[in-house]
Amino acid sequence: MTKKLWGTRFIKKSNPLMDKFTSSISFDQRLAKYDIAGSIAHAKMLHKQKIISSKDAGLIVGGLKELGAQIGSGRFKFDAGAEDIHSNIQDALFKKIGNPALKLHTARSRNDQIALDIRMYLMEEVSGLVALIAVLQKSILNFARRNNKVIIPGYTHLQVAQCVLLAHHLLAYLESLERDKMRLVDAQKRINAMPLGSCALSGTGLPIDREFVKKELGFKTVTANSLDSVSDRDFIIEVLADLSILSVHLSRFAEDLILWSTKEFNFIDIDFSFCTGSSIMPHKKNPDVLELIRGYAGRIHGDLSNVLILMKGLPLSYNRDLQLDKPPLFNSIDTVKDVLGILAEVFKYIAINEEAVANKLMDESLFSVDVVEYLIKKGISYRQAHDIVGRMVKNCLDKGRKISSLSTVELKKYSPQLEGDVKKILNAWTSVSLKTSYGGTSPRLVRQQLKKWSKRLNA
Repeated sequence: MTKKLWGTRFIKKSNPLMDKFTSSISFDQRLAKYDIAGSIAHAKMLHKQKIISSKDAGLIVGGLKELGAQIGSGRFKFDAGAEDIHSNIQDALFKKIGNPALKLHTARSRNDQIALDIRMYLMEEVSGLVALIAVLQKSILNFARRNNKVIIPGYTHLQVAQCVLLAHHLLAYLESLERDKMRLVDAQKRINAMPLGSCALSGTGLPIDREFVKKELGFKTVTANSLDSVSDRDFIIEVLADLSILSVHLSRFAEDLILWSTKEFNFIDIDFSFCTGSSIMPHKKNPDVLELIRGYAGRIHGDLSNVLILMKGLPLSYNRDLQLDKPPLFNSIDTVKDVLGILAEVFKYIAINEEAVANKLMDESLFSVDVVEYLIKKGISYRQAHDIVGRMVKNCLDKGRKISSLSTVELKKYSPQLEGDVKKILNAWTSVSLKTSYGGTSPRLVRQQLKKWSKRLNA
């Protein structure tokens, strides 16, 4: 059992049930390397400021580096009975170097220590998440480039709407993922502040140098208010909010792929390596991985709610409730990392069922807006054009007859402006080619966007 850092004042030993209930070592041990790095910088500062001797500083830094190497190699044995990672490392250092270890906690508290550890952890993890999002973007981009001439029906309200290039649909994914990256990068600006030296809540009367520690650890700035430094968890909430939005996007991508892989759509075939079967129905091929991605989004949203509710009633400054901010944070980060990695692989092996997609494009209702715009170009008002095409849809498409089968005489019954050349636009390739407004689905614009994204993601 690690010796408690606060035990001297107490006249009774803590109840074992309380020890078990309050311990955080089971989850905060992942912060060990950051705790070591922060402690080394702190010890160097204490020596620089002549608060501890050169000899003691050398022993402390050397001992911490040895512990860090053990942690990095997996040889360090965490104490399951430790109160937290700080106590565990302090005790391990004492066993290694003796009494000089007792000077390490000078001019700091676990309150500012944990705030430092989490910020250091998040700086690294957020950078990793941004990199993983970029990997997924590249995988989607490659899939789009391989299938840059495939046209699919686009949907609104899950009803057939208009033709779009599949690559255009996939580029929409890249846009949303880029916003996710930007949000996380922006969050790093607020994570990147060094809180150590705030101590328990009020700072210290010892002549510490917080700027020195900031530079040693690579932070951009130093936190300005000691009370806020130890009690602020906005940066955790912000990251969880960013991950919640990201998880919405990932869930929506998964839902598209699930729908497209059904027999009803049959646009794509998900590789067998990412599907499962049924224990009772031999024919089944289920996209379980994608369904779980959908499901995990709810857990990530729950993690955000968890921390928001945790924080809403806390008075300044530190409260032990804050110990519980880490499990939801760690869970969301771990989950999102897994999902990003899996989706990047899924997109590598998707096959397009081109014949099934082509059959869907025979539905001439996909071209109704093209006919409306044909009439507008002939000088007819939008409202009149909409009504004309509406009557055609009611009389033809709703009764199973194609507009392309109408004779010129029949067309002119709907409008004198309708000529036989209108039939030329009743095909998918012409339809997408007509969408020339910036951001539209025309092949020329989509090629430009593919080149832009290729340059951006490979910069």
